[in-house]
Amino acid sequence: MPLSEQEQRMLDEMERHLMQNDADVVSAHAGDRALSYRNLIYGAVLLLAGIGGLIVGVVVGNIGGIIIGVVAFAAMLGGLMLALTPVHRTGARDAAAGTGSKEPSPSFMDRMNDRWDRRHEER
Repeated sequence: MPLSEQEQRMLDEMERHLMQNDADVVSAHAGDRALSYRNLIYGAVLLLAGIGGLIVGVVVGNIGGIIIGVVAFAAMLGGLMLALTPVHRTGARDAAAGTGSKEPSPSFMDRMNDRWDRRHEER
């Protein structure tokens, strides 16, 4: 069922507003700290291992299961903290020290936002 003209206009307006807000969030200054993809991967693996440990703890039961469950919960918590802990950017330190000689390349999200903007300008 096609949208009415009013619904289409509202949808377009909402999309423009959302894209504007997303661009503001993406371009917001994050300081010299950012999430590390390596920490995200290690944290996710540790989180999944903790979930597996909880399942094993439930299956084992008794005192051994409780101990396994507590250790698995600690692993899950550690994995979550590792995944969400920001690390210092090396580029920001180099720029502060004056050793950064060239401008960093745009991030993946910047390139995708530029591509999106160009695609919608053509319409």
